Order: sequence, then C-alpha cells, then structure tokens
Amino acid sequence: GRTMAAGGRGWFRALALGVSFLKCLLIPAYHSTDFEVHRNWLAITHNLPLSQWYYEATSEWTLDYPPFFAWFEYVLSHIAKYFDPQMLVVENLNYTSRATVFFQRLSVIFTDTLFIYAVHECCRCVNGKRAAKDILEKPTFILAVLLLWNFGLLIVDHIHFQYNGFLFGLMLLSVARLCQKRYLEGALLFAVLLHFKHIYVYVAPAYGIYLLRSYCFTANNADGSLKWRSFSFLHVTLLGLIVCLVSALSLGPFLVLGQLPQVLSRLFPFKRGLCHAYWAPNFWALYNAMDKALTILGLKCNFLDGTKIPKASMTGGLVQEFQHTVLPSVTPLATLICTFIAILPSVFCLWFKPQGPRGFLQCLVLCALSSFMFGWHVHEKAILLAILPLSLLSIQRAKDAGIYLILATTGHFSLFPLLFTSPELPIKILLMLLFTVYSFSSLKSLFRREKPLLNWLETIYLIQLVPLEIFCEIIFPLTPWKRHFPFVPLLLTSVYCALGITYTWLKLYISVLTERISVRQKAE
Repeated sequence: GRTMAAGGRGWFRALALGVSFLKCLLIPAYHSTDFEVHRNWLAITHNLPLSQWYYEATSEWTLDYPPFFAWFEYVLSHIAKYFDPQMLVVENLNYTSRATVFFQRLSVIFTDTLFIYAVHECCRCVNGKRAAKDILEKPTFILAVLLLWNFGLLIVDHIHFQYNGFLFGLMLLSVARLCQKRYLEGALLFAVLLHFKHIYVYVAPAYGIYLLRSYCFTANNADGSLKWRSFSFLHVTLLGLIVCLVSALSLGPFLVLGQLPQVLSRLFPFKRGLCHAYWAPNFWALYNAMDKALTILGLKCNFLDGTKIPKASMTGGLVQEFQHTVLPSVTPLATLICTFIAILPSVFCLWFKPQGPRGFLQCLVLCALSSFMFGWHVHEKAILLAILPLSLLSIQRAKDAGIYLILATTGHFSLFPLLFTSPELPIKILLMLLFTVYSFSSLKSLFRREKPLLNWLETIYLIQLVPLEIFCEIIFPLTPWKRHFPFVPLLLTSVYCALGITYTWLKLYISVLTERISVRQKAE
C-alpha cells in the first residue's frame, strides 16, 4: 500500500480528473426514462409530506427505492430548486429543460466523488508486491483504471442515467474496510447501502457469513478450521446493533405511520414478468430461447397444434409477460429457489475454506453472478454488481484475470441495447473498444510470465462479438426482417452474451470449489 503514498497521488488524481472531464462531455447525450424517474422522485420528496412518498402515483414511475434514497432525492431537490423550480412540480410529467438536464447530470458526476474515494481505498488494500518499474504496470494503477473508467458504469450512469456510481462507492468502500479489518465500519457502510438500494441484498450472504467467520469468531485452530470457543458475544451484539439502528433510521418513520407494508410492496413488485422487457443475458434468456426454438421445431414437425399457440408469443418477442409454450412456466418462487441453491456452495466455501479477504471477494462475485443468472425480472445493468468486485481479484491472479476479461467483455457488450439512438452508436463502440483493449493489454502485461489468460475457444467466442454487433446494428436494419421480427437483434445479443456469462459463472465456481487451502492461510 505504501507505493501509493510515495509520489503515487499524482497519477490517481489524473485518472479521476480525466474520467470526470469525460463525464462532463457526456452531459448532452441521450438519456433514458430513468432520467424522468429521478426527476419525478425529486418532485415527490420536495413537495409531499413523508406520509405520501410511497403512495404518490401521478407518474407511472413511482418511488420504489428504499427510504435512504428518498431522503437523498429530498436533499438534492433543495439544490435543484435553484436550477429550475419547474422540475419539482409533480404534475410536470416528462419535463426536461436544459437546466434540469444540467442539474441531474451534475448531481451524478458530483456524487461519484464517493466512488473515486472508494476506489482510492481499494487501491490501498491491494498489495503492491510486484514492484513495477513502470507506473503503468503497477497492479494498483491497472485496478484504478478498471474501476474508475469502467465502461458499464460510464454508459449506465452518464448516458442512460442512474446513480450507480455512489452506490458502488459505498459497496467498494465497505469491501475496503473489511480488507483493512475495520469490520464494524464495513458492516455499517453495507447496512446503509442496503437502505439506499435493495438490489444489494443479493450479495448480503457474503457479508453476513464473512463477518460471522472473521469478526464474531476471533480465532482459528492450527489447521485453519474454526475455534468454536472463540465466539465473541460482544461482537455479535455490536453487529446486530448496527443493523438494527440503520434499519430503524430508515424504516422507523414508516413503521410509526403504519406504512411498512406499502413501502415493502413498492420495493418488491412481483407483478412484473420473469424477464425485463429486454432479456438480461442470464439462464432465463437461454431458457426462453430454448422454448422458442422448441416451439418452432414443434410446429414444423406437427408435434404442436398451431391454432393453440398465442400469436403474440411468436412475433411480439420480448414482451413483459412472456408465455412459455413448451417448457414449464417459471414462477417467482422457482427463481428464488434456483438463486438460493446457486448461492449456497459459495457461502459454504467462505465458511469452510476461509481465504481471508480474497475468499470474501470470490463469494461476493459468485453471489452477484448467481442472482444475476437465476433472479426474477433481472435488469441487464445488474451484471456490474459482479464485474466491479471481480476487478479487484483480476489484478491478483492470472486465473481470475482470464475470467474477468470474458465476464467484463460480454457483460459490457450486453449493455449496448440500452443505448439504441444513432448519435450514441460511435460513443459506445469507441468507449467499449478503449476499455476492452486497455483491460486486455494491461492484464496481459501484468501476467506475462504466466500462461496465456484465455484459451483459443474463449478467444474465438469474444472475437465473434464483432460480427454480431455489425449484423445487429448495420446489416439487420436494412433487411426486410426488421418489420416482421424487430426483436431479433436483442434476442441474438442476449442469448450470445448469456452463453459467455454462464461460462464464466461455471468457471469461477469450479476454480473456487477445487481450490486447496494454502498452508500459510492457517495463521489467518
């Protein structure tokens, strides 16, 4: 960590300022409906009493984040009124003015300061054992670029529009605190994060088990197994207090108002379909595609009665309510059970094969990936929950670097359909190329003494993304199919990326499960 202090501040500042400047250049870019979502929340929290926040339904984009995020919007709204008071009128649906766009974009760029600080702390955690003569080959430098300039975060937050930056800042900061053995701070930060955005509940098992194993039990036996007698009642009580206090702060007011059921019904809307309107590249995308293929095959071979199949399921393609015709339909409970089963082995590894902070990070990534693979109504943006923590592992071992390259490349590519307007096409392709080329070349130079990071099959798979993109963006719109099957590019992108993401999930799992506990770990 000391390498960073000695004259190392300069390069980090340059990276942070550089990316902030790029974000400013993206201010006039296209923004999605999420922009209106957050404008509406500013208006709701600014004008209405607390008791109406989770009931207000003038706009279809109702408030569906936990209370801390609502308070965050409330604070922002008091600055927003100096930019353009019109954006704070609840009835002004789809309101945009230059001042509104400017304020909302700046609020994202400004709150990203927390993310920059968190990345700085993560870089301090990474041991700079490999003394690189060249700054560009330092693991800490590479990590800072992979996190600060992360392609997915840039397009999701600064073009598409969301506040993931500071949320991931909270998460990375809590990870850094756990690595620094500042367990209570880490737990506090994560508890706060959960009450900002509840999607992070996906990785909560990793935090819970790691804190129990490393903080509530204070000692291990000589062989690395758990010393049951070292259980600390004080530590458990402190953790419990933190969780309860944060939850009381967040949900307490609504509990007093008798509105807790209403808040929860907004946070967990199971009325939505299995898949998001554009399928996230996960197991269900492959499942749906399989169902479509079997349906077409069944019709060709006359196994199925064409009159009984709903027409929409064949041409409408990606609609909210996707009807399975051949394979059994999937319920929210089924996805929950699948996710739970998928997460279990990683949590077992964390408990029985303690590998310190690295074991925690591996479990964190596997929890994020497993819930991405099998969750209900998963958004394609959720892949960042696995890519960002995996960046921390990628600079430590060649095996993880290879997995990172496949996951980041396919995961980022799968975000392309979020930006479907033509002016953004060159921007997204250029940024993606820059980031991908950098991640490949830097990780390759970092591990150049070891065997190649990718095998030939993985390389071919990734190269095929180029013709896929050319077909989807350039060739397909010129063909007559565009009228009849508009969903084909989305389907192809989703299914092709799902293969890569499923592969990395399996590969990472196998590497974690088959790993031996090293002898020096016993001292932990």
